[in-house]
Amino acid sequence: MERHPFRRGSSWNCLLFLLFLLLFTVIFINLLLYVYLNQIYVPSEYNELDPSVCPRGYFKMGMMKNCSPWLSCNDIKKGVRKLKLVGEGAVKKVFLAEWKQMKVALSQLILKEFLDDFMHGLRMLQSLQSRHVVTLLGYCEESNTILTEYHPLGSLKDLDKTFALPKYQSLNTWQNRLRLAVDYVSIISYLHNSPIGTLVMCDSNDLNKVLSQFLLTSDFHVVANDLDALPLVDERKGILVKCGKREIMGVFVAPEQLWPYGPDVKFSDDLMPPYDEKTDIWKIPSVTDYLLGHVAGSDIVRFHLFDVHSGCSKTNPSERPSAQIVLDVYRRILALLMKEFAVSETREML
Repeated sequence: MERHPFRRGSSWNCLLFLLFLLLFTVIFINLLLYVYLNQIYVPSEYNELDPSVCPRGYFKMGMMKNCSPWLSCNDIKKGVRKLKLVGEGAVKKVFLAEWKQMKVALSQLILKEFLDDFMHGLRMLQSLQSRHVVTLLGYCEESNTILTEYHPLGSLKDLDKTFALPKYQSLNTWQNRLRLAVDYVSIISYLHNSPIGTLVMCDSNDLNKVLSQFLLTSDFHVVANDLDALPLVDERKGILVKCGKREIMGVFVAPEQLWPYGPDVKFSDDLMPPYDEKTDIWKIPSVTDYLLGHVAGSDIVRFHLFDVHSGCSKTNPSERPSAQIVLDVYRRILALLMKEFAVSETREML
């Protein structure tokens, strides 16, 4: 039989061409993924205000197409119907209610002695409306009532229970949990750089108390909800804060919030040194650790966050990074890990 060596050579050339084409395709797809993910996860400009947020004094929620003025006492009295009690704290009771066939949250003051705290929370809601804060729908100072958007998934305190529900089990991933941590740090950064100045989250002496201040939205984002204890710091004017007049204890709070004179000296608010917003930075690693949970991949995230969390845990508050620096690191790590994950998935598919 006559041999045709040129056919064997042609087959090898064809195989090499296919291998080259496959390699080029992998490189090209990876390049596209890097560019695409970089645009999504590392925006060059980060707008703190959602484009859909209405002007001051107006709101929009759900399927509403137009902004509506904040509801007045008369609007609330005539148009809002209580359904059931869903929460109660030291300052207020919270009811699930209905307005124009939409679920809303109705908060009412419990004790007159907490009126200042209640009104402070209202003023903060009015001043800080943004994508970081629960939507204010209306209020009535006569009846000490505040109406806000209702989020059925509740506070971050119930996050693990939410992810355990069959409906949300598929969303229980390190990616979604890290995004929630980014949202949380975004809120801290917003409060530290708010339109009315640097605000400190004082109602945060333990992890559960912090988590109860934030709500989980139906599209799995985080918004600040309880703003009753947000004092203002202005170091240039010498304005610092003390979170309450009682002694604060525990490993969760920042070192500067602890009584510095030892057990032999009786606690006195007059002797307690004030502090600044860096107390919030100290608490970030503990809150993020909770948010990450124990899903596959969460330990890798913790490894990448180790350095910035070490900075947050500095005993000297002045050595801790600002909330904006922490946020920038969180975003970079999210972008990096998402790129690596996308590339890994692409390689497995090929």
